[in-house]
Amino acid sequence: MQPYFGLRGSKLNAAIWALACFCIMIFGYNQAVAGGVLTSESFQKQFPQMDTVDTEGAEKKHNATIQGTVLGIYVLAGVFGSLACTFLGDVWGRRWTIFAATATELVGVVLMGSSFAFAQFIVSRILVGLGTGGVIATTSVWQAELSKPHSRGSHVSGFGIFCGMGLSLALWIDFGAHYVQSSFAWRFPFLIQIILSLTVMTFIFTLPESPRWLVKMGRIDEAKGIFSATYEVDTDSETVSTNIRDIQLSIEIAQNASLGALFKMGKQRTLHRVVLAATIQMYLQMTGVNSVTSYASTIFQENLGYPTTKADILAASSQIVIILGSIVCSYTVDRFGRRTLMLLSAASMSTCQIALTALGSQPQNTGCLKASVFFIYLYYFVYVLGFLGVPFLYASEIAPVHLRAAVCGISTAVSWLFNFLVVEITPVAFTTIGYRYFVVFAAVNASSIPVVYFFYPETRGRSLEEIDEIFTKSNSVLEPVKVAKRLPQKHLTEMVQADEKTGEGVERLEDIGAEEKEKGGSDDGNGSVS
Repeated sequence: MQPYFGLRGSKLNAAIWALACFCIMIFGYNQAVAGGVLTSESFQKQFPQMDTVDTEGAEKKHNATIQGTVLGIYVLAGVFGSLACTFLGDVWGRRWTIFAATATELVGVVLMGSSFAFAQFIVSRILVGLGTGGVIATTSVWQAELSKPHSRGSHVSGFGIFCGMGLSLALWIDFGAHYVQSSFAWRFPFLIQIILSLTVMTFIFTLPESPRWLVKMGRIDEAKGIFSATYEVDTDSETVSTNIRDIQLSIEIAQNASLGALFKMGKQRTLHRVVLAATIQMYLQMTGVNSVTSYASTIFQENLGYPTTKADILAASSQIVIILGSIVCSYTVDRFGRRTLMLLSAASMSTCQIALTALGSQPQNTGCLKASVFFIYLYYFVYVLGFLGVPFLYASEIAPVHLRAAVCGISTAVSWLFNFLVVEITPVAFTTIGYRYFVVFAAVNASSIPVVYFFYPETRGRSLEEIDEIFTKSNSVLEPVKVAKRLPQKHLTEMVQADEKTGEGVERLEDIGAEEKEKGGSDDGNGSVS
């Protein structure tokens, strides 16, 4: 049988894109499904510790805290699942890491859907979080390392489309099951996700491994075969040879680097890149989107005063806006660039949240309630333009080739950590200060505008190895933006050859290689990802 079912070129890329869809849908589905069953009568009877609908006063506040903690445990477990990928992704490879993470998440889903005891439900949330964290941290790396430079943005930022599909699927299933009086109302929404997990586990090994990881492992022939298939050229073509040389050169520059290099600057500015990746992921969560998504039905019902049925319909329908916004993002991210979308998104989100705060101060005004729904929908749309798929794309792009899995693991762990913070605080915040809670996120989104403008270089249209060069040529935290603007788009090999003509290339390679080797040498090989 031919590898990859005989698929090559655009058809193979489409197959990779499709499976990544299922991986990200797992994340989106798990993000929303629990929040949608919280108001189910049978769920409240099974777990009265989390009932905030039929309780009042101190008891409601206490239950809101428990509810936030139980939902937040899933997020906190995602932190550790992501961190595990800092070494598993480079030891097992991208495909095996995705498979193992999905299997862990699958066990958790089964336990969650079959829960009778509160303790079992908590354990299931931990397993689902561990697995989902590993899936989301590795999928963007796997997809980015298999994508061509000119289409990498649209492929990886398709994250938003996939995530929106998962979110929408979860909320509509929650809505449909809500009319059932038995425990089916919440068990079925949890268990149906098994289909997504089994699909990923069945097909992940029928698609290519990351060629960059293969080169790093010394499996050059396999990497050539994958480049040949994805570019639809012969294995001895110049395209394949150039890509292999670029990867080898990038690895040679950072030879013997260990995980300890993540926390040192060096001439490749590794720590600088880790901070950038982690910060943009922090902003992703502090946009406030998960405070809205996880409690969408509750917000429409309790905070905006809509009847239960209408609140559930509004919550489920809102996710369609995420899909539409993600389609726009996928179309524009390789045309207008990452920076432009992030800046536009941040400014627009801040505006929406200021509007929601103002409208929320008039709960008796029907017109204000309707306008609030509009601004929540608009908020979802502008959020996905620059802050759903783009941070995952950006983190995978700016990470050094030899530490890409580690950098993406850490940045995704930061994302999960702030996600936990938001999910833990949100029930109490809405119960205590209500609509004023949106002011916090309006301020955070506004603060991200100067940060992105001054510190985040544009990566549109560049190979992953070219992006390495942007940071190598920078001498301060402010320089990458300027370097990216003036650096021509060339293969890394061509850049080094051009530098060699001026005497800079050989000296730079020797300096970087010696420095990274010295860092890695004291590690005794433990934690090495080279």
